Amino acid sequence: MQKILIVEDEKAISGVLQSILSDELPDYEFIIAEDGLEGFKQIEKEDFALVVSDIKMPKLSGTELLKQALQIKPDTTFVMISGHADIDTAVACLKEGAYDFISKPIDINRLITSVKNALDKRILQKTNQVLNIENTTLKKKVNKKYQMIGESPALKKIQDMIEKVATSDARVLITGPNGAGKELVAHAIHSQSDRSKGPMIEVNCAAIPSELIESELFGHVKGSFTGAIKDKQGKFELANNGTIFLDEIGDMSLVAQAKVLRALQESKVSPVGSDKEIKVDVRVLAATNKNMQKEIAAGKFREDLYHRLSVIEIYVPPLDERKEDIRLLVNHFSKTISDEHGTAKKEFDEKAIKALEDFSWTGNIRELRNVVERLMILGSNPVSADDVASFVRK
Repeated sequence: MQKILIVEDEKAISGVLQSILSDELPDYEFIIAEDGLEGFKQIEKEDFALVVSDIKMPKLSGTELLKQALQIKPDTTFVMISGHADIDTAVACLKEGAYDFISKPIDINRLITSVKNALDKRILQKTNQVLNIENTTLKKKVNKKYQMIGESPALKKIQDMIEKVATSDARVLITGPNGAGKELVAHAIHSQSDRSKGPMIEVNCAAIPSELIESELFGHVKGSFTGAIKDKQGKFELANNGTIFLDEIGDMSLVAQAKVLRALQESKVSPVGSDKEIKVDVRVLAATNKNMQKEIAAGKFREDLYHRLSVIEIYVPPLDERKEDIRLLVNHFSKTISDEHGTAKKEFDEKAIKALEDFSWTGNIRELRNVVERLMILGSNPVSADDVASFVRK
């Protein structure tokens, strides 16, 4: 049960205060201190949801009690009680950090309202603190999820490029094979940019049917096509003041490419079925596993859109070109997978690591993670080269 401290040297007044407030706040326990010094000792011992304190008291005034209490417990909430002659002092208490003051003779309704409001404010502050902690924890988890692991020259080159381009609004085209980590690069650019507080909206262009990609990117109005039962915002509008990541851009239809080109040129989008133009402020990152020059030559991708998207191009090499990172990646995956499964982390002995380094990783980092998970489930501890030979087919 939370507690409220009443600090008042006149027993008749403290008794009335306790009686009135306990009727209104039955879920709280009330403690009475007969002077400021006793009140301070009580605050030293435990935390109070609220302190209701007189100003003029022997041994330690309410003003000094407020100052000293907030030095050791700055979250303590005070409501001060003052005589008419103490109004200036009461106002000074507000500047020192008190929530409110009540003049004598005490208006009961005013007292009850002030105390309840003070408690509500404290609850709100505590809730916000919890939410801030949760948000910080969530952001750390998200950042950890997209952490880039390795010390190879190839990875360091990518990290250097990310650091240089992140603070600009330049469009970036990220190329490389499937599973190499193109999504990680996109998230790193967004998280290090001035837009990091804004949204990052991801669109997998290969996973959306060509007839729906325009609606997905730019939105639509109700009735614009069969199934459009209500208005819908598009990804570009949702990403306003943030970043949109167009993954597998090479699989986008030519019709959608033309619309994206217009959006990049004019910073405006038009929902399907509407003449309305919506202004958007969006940074565009794109990724593909295709050879874009071949796609352009085959007439499958617009050259003008390619040049719009590839102001900066970052190539993410396959894992076979950065095998020196395999040891660090295995240790990282072993830790994250054990955390996810709630099991003890398994070590990989030197021969097991060497065996993994000798493989050709056509599925790249994504394939390596799957193999590590399989070995942690089926292998011994530490995982041996025999486990690799038994459970990994190459």
